[in-house]
Amino acid sequence: MNYLLVVLIIIVALGITGWLGLQVRPKAFAQPPLAQGAAATVPLPNGLPAPVERFYRSVYGDRVPVIDTVVITGRGRMRPFGIWLPARFVIVHQTGRNYRHYFEVTFFGLPFMRIDEGFLDGRSFFESLMGRYQDDANTNQAANLALWAEAGWFPALWVTDPGVRWVAVDEDTALLRVPYGETVETFVVRFDPPTGRISMMETMRYRRPGDEVKILWITDTSADGRVAYATWLDEGRPWAELVLEKMIVQADVSEYIRRRGYRAGPVG
Repeated sequence: MNYLLVVLIIIVALGITGWLGLQVRPKAFAQPPLAQGAAATVPLPNGLPAPVERFYRSVYGDRVPVIDTVVITGRGRMRPFGIWLPARFVIVHQTGRNYRHYFEVTFFGLPFMRIDEGFLDGRSFFESLMGRYQDDANTNQAANLALWAEAGWFPALWVTDPGVRWVAVDEDTALLRVPYGETVETFVVRFDPPTGRISMMETMRYRRPGDEVKILWITDTSADGRVAYATWLDEGRPWAELVLEKMIVQADVSEYIRRRGYRAGPVG
């Protein structure tokens, strides 16, 4: 009985320690050493579907910024193994062309898993404990969708990029067509009637290399636009919840976007 009690105490202690370790929020990454530039503005285009025009006027007014590069740092949580794990991240975009993601999943605030991924020159790459792959057809398609979906943090891109087209559906819905090589991918964009903000974006996306069937992928942002959520329909709840904390636009990221890992300076 004493042996069983000791085992039980150890199991409970390990469980409590594990739970506590996942409650500690990591420190934010130091801001990358990049200087913000000024974005030019252009008039909001004519002929947009009604809910799209309403959304853009509420966010930007009559003129929208032309954003060429974005660097986002923040924290949040992810479910790569079915349970929520705290994380911090850096996301870099040459808008509509390339992006880089660097995530660190943490335990007691210390990184224990790194995810280094991106979509550069039309080719994706992914490196983590969960696997490594590069220029896979499925992940290329998925990465291209992420490239455009993440503009939810800088939605001006969806009306300033010449390859993007909006198509009317009804008073609360529109289609967002984005380029993918020589083809086009489509998001169904649903708008919230009371506020006019985007309530949900849906598209068909491959989840893994080798998958033969796409799955409905749903993205959303909080009312203030700072928190982004991503959900696979068959899971029924978000697998990522990312909070934007700092954003730099119009910086020269031509070299920075191609770095591996995170070498921007000490952790803040």
